This record gives sequence, structure tokens and C-alpha cells, in this order.
Amino acid sequence: MEARDAALSQAYRHAERWLAGLSDRPVPPRARVEDIVRALGTDLPAGPTPAAEVIDLLATAGEPGLAGFPGGRFYGFVIGGTHPAALAADWLVSAWDQNCVMRAVSPACAAAEDIAGTWLLDLLGLPSDSGVGFTTGATMANFTCLAAARDTVLRRVGWSVVRDGLVGGPPVRVVVGEDRHISVDLALRYLGLGTPESVPADGQGRIRPDALRQALAAGPPRPTIVVLQAGDIHTGAFDPFEPAIHHAREADAWVHIDGAFGLWAAASPKYATLTSGCPAADSWATDAHKTLNVPYDCGLAMVRDAAALREAMGHQGAYLIHDTRGDPVDTVPELSRRGRAFPVWAALRSLGRSGVCDLVDGLCRHAAAFARGIAAIEGAIVLNDVVFTQVCAAFDSDARTDRVIQRLLDEGTTWISGSTWRGRRVLRISVSNWSTTDDDVVRTLDALRRAAADA
Repeated sequence: MEARDAALSQAYRHAERWLAGLSDRPVPPRARVEDIVRALGTDLPAGPTPAAEVIDLLATAGEPGLAGFPGGRFYGFVIGGTHPAALAADWLVSAWDQNCVMRAVSPACAAAEDIAGTWLLDLLGLPSDSGVGFTTGATMANFTCLAAARDTVLRRVGWSVVRDGLVGGPPVRVVVGEDRHISVDLALRYLGLGTPESVPADGQGRIRPDALRQALAAGPPRPTIVVLQAGDIHTGAFDPFEPAIHHAREADAWVHIDGAFGLWAAASPKYATLTSGCPAADSWATDAHKTLNVPYDCGLAMVRDAAALREAMGHQGAYLIHDTRGDPVDTVPELSRRGRAFPVWAALRSLGRSGVCDLVDGLCRHAAAFARGIAAIEGAIVLNDVVFTQVCAAFDSDARTDRVIQRLLDEGTTWISGSTWRGRRVLRISVSNWSTTDDDVVRTLDALRRAAADA
């Protein structure tokens, strides 16, 4: 008991110090992998080491190799920070050490999933009787939803994946926009569905409904899945859901929406129009660690037909204690998993409906401020219509854009990543952190101006 308490106290002190220093420390890591390896030690000790000493070594050796993901000036990827209530709840999740797969074994976990799932469907304007699964992240949320989609469209033509697998079955056609996120392709590959059929997008990355209609009309009718997106990774643009879903319905296709960060627009009256028509789809994937700002390991898979979700993901075993209402184990791929719903419940309970709305609106407000600030820098241009939380910008040449990005990283005030979009090198700003302030935006723009002047 004393060893445990000493280790937890040491962990708390280091965590508190880390969080308190985020506003002042450089955002990029200050050490290389090799440096951390040497500091941690490469030889397995011959005997035990006190737990508190181990934690002290880990925190001290590891800290220089950490990026300031949780701070207000990290914009490199769509990575939220951790809301205070969600962070504290996640500490409890580790301490409670529950395997959250059966109602009978851990009723608290099931209760948190039931409540958080209901609140999520309500906030996002999705059908209230949809099935909800708490996955590791958006990739596995897409996987889970698309598994239900695959099995359902094949079942419609008389083929059972559960009974017969995929070999020898009818081919499943998957149609996507050319600018979809790579997690969709990963999920399809994991599901044995191969490379999807890509249709053109417009200049902001939105799937073109006319191109989708033409693609779906080509060839004989067959089991079909259409994947749309809420929030393009470069532009933040949302597919035109109403016409796209209409064309998909004409082809009797299952419609899945990848909304890893953008689906949360539905929680804000100001931005909900971006998701207009979205509730008419069959499944939706998002990631609570992005816009909602809960810790990692918290994707969300939502399927209109809850029975289809259970059919695709359900586990059976004589040693399991099944509940007639269904168990959390019936909604995700894993048979062992942590209590992902607790931090989601805590964040939603702490923020409330208005707090989630304010969170979304604040991220969008900062993105708009970035766009205005960048447009005023000589030689810089904002390339996208800033409709949500993503800003895509470039300078007058690819080489200069890359030099600006490198100077930003070298200076350390902020982290803004590079990318290639429409054949052009760009810097991409993803505003995702609840703790980003107006001052963070000002400091970042100042750093960007210095880097541009030096590049």
C-alpha cells in the first residue's frame, strides 16, 4: 500500500508540473528517441526497483521527448487536449481497472455507456435508438460501422458473413470521395473490402453529388456502401449530405459518415447547418479525443440499426455472463477494454449542452482568427474556405512554405505541420484544443510572421 501511494503521489506531482508548464515550454519535443532510450536505460534490472523511483525516472527521462499536445498552441494534427473532468475521470478508470464488457460484472461501466451514448445521440441530432460502441479511436469506429454495413448489404442479397465469411460471396462495392481520410481505406482493408471506388470532389474536398450519382448508376445493381465525410482533414469542408444520401438511397446503398472531428458541428446551432441531412445516414463515426477533448482511446461508432451493430460485433462464450438487454461487448471488436465511457460522461456532464456548444464555437472562432492573421502576412495565402476548425495556407513557393514550417518548429512557440494538398505544399492548422486562448493565437501568429520574414 505504501509503495502504491508513493508511486501515485509521484505521478501526480509530475503530471501537475507537466500541465502547469505547457504555456511556457517549447511545443516540439526537445530530445530524440536515442536520447530517451539512454536516459531510461537499456538493461533490464536484475532485481526490483521501488515503484516511486520508476515513476520518477520515467517522468524525468521522458519529459524532454514529449510534444505539447495538451497545450493551446499545438495545431499539427486534429488532436484535442484533455478537459479537466475527463482527465480526472480517466485517472479513475485506470485505478478502478475494470474490464468494461459485461453489465453483470461492471454495472457502472454499462451505466456510463448507456447515459453517455444517449447524450451523444441527442447532442449530434442522431436517431435516439441507434446503437453506440466505444472504440479505441476513429479508425476502429469506422471499422465497426463498416463491418455492420458490409454484413447488412450482403444479408440483403442472401449472403451471411457470420456463417460463410467473404470467400465466394457477392462482391461489395464501396464508393467514396477522392478526399476521404486514410482511416476509411484502412478500415475497408481490414474488413476484406479492398480499395474503394473513388469519385471526384470539388475544390474544397466535398464529394460531388453529380459524380456520385453517375458512379452509382454505372454497372449492374450490387451490394453497395457509400462513405461520406463530415470535416475534410485539410479544409474542414463537409460533404453535401442531403443530395449525396438521396443518390445513395436510389442505389439501395448503406451510407456511412466519417465525422472524426466534424460531426461535433451538430452540437452548435451556429454550425449545425454543416451537418444538414447527416441524420439520414445509416452509421456515423467520430472521435471524442478530438473535438470533445477527452483522453485518447475513445472513438465512437454509432449505427442506426442497433441489431446490425450487435450482429457484426457480438461475442459469444459459455463463460461470459450475457444480459438480455445486450452488453458493451456486443458493440465493439475488443473482448477486453478499459472504461472509455467514463471520461466521455465526465466531459459531457461537466460541459453540459451549452458548454459543448461553446467549445465548438470557440475552436471555430480561433480558426477564423488564424485565417485573418495569415492573410495579412506578406506572401501568405489561405487556400480553403474556413468553415470549421481547419486552416490550410501556403506561401509563394513550396520551398518557402517548407522553410516557414521548419523555422516554426525550430523556434518552438507552436507546432504547425506541413502537408501536400492539391499538389501544393501547405501548412495546416487544426484548432482542436479546449485550452487554446486568444493569446495563444496571437503568439502563434507572431511566430508565423517571424518565420515568414526569415524564410
